[in-house]
Amino acid sequence: MLKKTNALMLLGLAMILLLGACGQSNNNESSATASPTAGTSPAAEQSADPASPEAQAAPKIASLSIHITNNLLALDVTAAGGVMGGKAKDFLSHVAGRLKDTVKLGVAKEVDMEALLQLEPDVIYADKEFAGQDTSKLEAIAPVKMFDLDQGTWRDHLKLLAAELGREQQAEKFIADYEDQLKRVKGLIQTKFGDNPKAMAIRVTAKELRVFGTPRPMGPILFEDLGFQPASGVEKITDAPYEVISQEVLPDFNADAIFVVVNVEDDAKKIYEEMQNSPIWKGLKAVQNGHVYVIGEQPWLDYSSIGNKMALDEAEDFFGK
Repeated sequence: MLKKTNALMLLGLAMILLLGACGQSNNNESSATASPTAGTSPAAEQSADPASPEAQAAPKIASLSIHITNNLLALDVTAAGGVMGGKAKDFLSHVAGRLKDTVKLGVAKEVDMEALLQLEPDVIYADKEFAGQDTSKLEAIAPVKMFDLDQGTWRDHLKLLAAELGREQQAEKFIADYEDQLKRVKGLIQTKFGDNPKAMAIRVTAKELRVFGTPRPMGPILFEDLGFQPASGVEKITDAPYEVISQEVLPDFNADAIFVVVNVEDDAKKIYEEMQNSPIWKGLKAVQNGHVYVIGEQPWLDYSSIGNKMALDEAEDFFGK
C-alpha cells in the first residue's frame, strides 16, 4: 500500500512539472509574436536591419582629393579627413560649412602623413593623378582605393563611389534631379539666345588672361551640359584646361556669352576693371548684348557632383532673369 501511494505522488508531481513547462512555452511563443513595444515603430525595426543600406554606416574615409570629398557629400557621406585646396590652404569655400568635423590632411600634392596616421581611417580614397605610383606609405596606414578622375565624367565618378559604399540609389537620385534641372536651364538658354549660341570662359589673373578650353573644369558644364557651342578657337584647346591669350584677340572668338572668373587678389580685380573700360572689351558682342557673367572660382572650377550642381543653380539664376 505504501509503495502504491508513493507511486501516485510521483506521478502527480510529474504532471505538475509538465503543465508548468507547457505554460512557459506558450508564454515564450506569445512574446515572440507580439507587436513591437511602445516607442518602436515597424519602420524603425526595418531600418535597424543590418543588411539595409541605411543601417550600414559609411567607413571612416580619408579623402586625398577635393573632388572625391565633394562627390562624397552628394551621397550624404562626410569624409573623416580630407585634403584642402592648394591655393586657399583650406577646404573649398562652397562646401567648407559641411566639412566642419573633417580633419585637414594638408594638400593633395603634400599630404600631412602625421595627420593621416593619427586619423586611423578605414580606407583611403585617392586621385591617381596626385597619389603617384608609390602608395606603400598610404597602404601601411589603411587600404587604398585609387580613382582616375581624368577618366569619365563627374557622373561616372559619383557612381563609382556609390558602388563602393552601397549608395547607388542616392547617386541615381542626385543625377536624375540634376538632369531634370538641366532641362529647365537649357530651356532658359534657348529662350535667351536662340539656337546654337557660342560661349567662352576666361580667367583674369594678376599676370595673365586665360581662356578655358574644352577639358574640365569648365568645358564639360558649358559645352556638354548647358549645350553652348565653343566660341571660335576654343574647340582647339583640348590638351590643357586653358590657354594664355592677349586682350587684343578677344574679338576673334566672337562669343555670344562670356563667363568671367576674376582672381581674388586686388591686382586681378584692377586689371578686370581696366579691361571693362577698354574699347576692345566694349566692342565685344557679348558685352554689348549684356551677356557677360562673372562667376566665382568656386563652385565653377570644382569639377565634382556638388560643384556642378551649385554652378547649375547659379546658371539657372543668370538665365532666368
